[in-house]
Formats: sequence, C-alpha cells, structure tokens
Amino acid sequence: MPEISRFLGVVIGMFYSEHGVPHFHAVYGEYEASIESERVHGALPRRALALVLEWNRLHRQELLDNWERARAGQPLNRIAPLE
Repeated sequence: MPEISRFLGVVIGMFYSEHGVPHFHAVYGEYEASIESERVHGALPRRALALVLEWNRLHRQELLDNWERARAGQPLNRIAPLE
C-alpha cells in the first residue's frame, strides 16, 4: 500500500489497483479500516478513528486528487500529517 501520510501512529495509504468509490486505508497497529467520505469499513480504536476522520475532513480535495492519480497509474502525492 503506497503511504501518503503518517501521524500519531496512524499510516494512511491508497492502493493503485482498487476501484469503486474514492477511499483510503488507515492502519493503526493491528487495526485497519478503509474510509470513503465519512463511512468507515473495518475497525480503529475510537481515538485513532477520530484523528483519521479529522484528517480526512482537512484533506478531502488532496485525497480526491490522489485517487485520480492512482486510477491513472501516476505517483501519489504526500499529504501533510495531522498536527
């Protein structure tokens, strides 16, 4: 999974080969979830999930741009971490 951001123990990535609606993956320790808009599939601890959803709101357009880049087979841009 190409990593596009990392913050507070959370790794954010996006796969090139995926299809369907735009989404990204968040990994925190042994937990993993995919996030599309505000919908969460999988499980993250409550605090980690809150951080990921806040980061998602702050970087929505950058995530959509990366989704289009991934679908076109282009390199993904790094996105600033949550501070």
